[in-house]
Amino acid sequence: MSESQWDQRFSGDGFVYGTKVNQFVGEHAEVLPERARVACFAEGEGRNAVYLAGRGHEVTAYDQSQVGLDKMVELAARHGVEVTPVQLDLTKERAGEAEHDAAVMVFGHVPKEGQSFLIENMLNAVKPGGVIMLEVYSEEQLEYGTGGPPSCDLLYDPADMLGWLKKWKMLHFYYGEAVRHEGDRHTGLGHVIQVVAEKP
Repeated sequence: MSESQWDQRFSGDGFVYGTKVNQFVGEHAEVLPERARVACFAEGEGRNAVYLAGRGHEVTAYDQSQVGLDKMVELAARHGVEVTPVQLDLTKERAGEAEHDAAVMVFGHVPKEGQSFLIENMLNAVKPGGVIMLEVYSEEQLEYGTGGPPSCDLLYDPADMLGWLKKWKMLHFYYGEAVRHEGDRHTGLGHVIQVVAEKP
């Protein structure tokens, strides 16, 4: 989706994917070092960034939608924390080089032609010894119809994911079913890829 399409999606009064942290991020947040510098990629309206800031991390949130980032700032203020918003097209613009202790991405779906740049952008943003954490819908999600993009071109292949991460130490890799109830866009049993990995 384009910047304007995401702006339109996020322009309503509510939060499209809710305000609670993604379940996978909540379950694995302990892997992050204390007071880490964390980059949240394709963060949208900020639910995960705000949660991580609430755990004492220094969080920067990247997204192409300024409308989503503005709502994130409001959500952060509501929770008494700060998150630094940065508007970027993560499939074309770099988010820094080895500046963060960790990077997180939840359901950051882009066309296949941009997936490699996006994931490498995320990997490059992390310092040696740092970690990444991500959950995305797999191509199998099309059969479930419970959320995510309605096109295989916008979903992820586990073989591609393992290829991008072949030099990293895999701490957790899961390819299978998971139940997600996040706003009105993720509504039940789906098929995901999950990764927690450490940079060599």
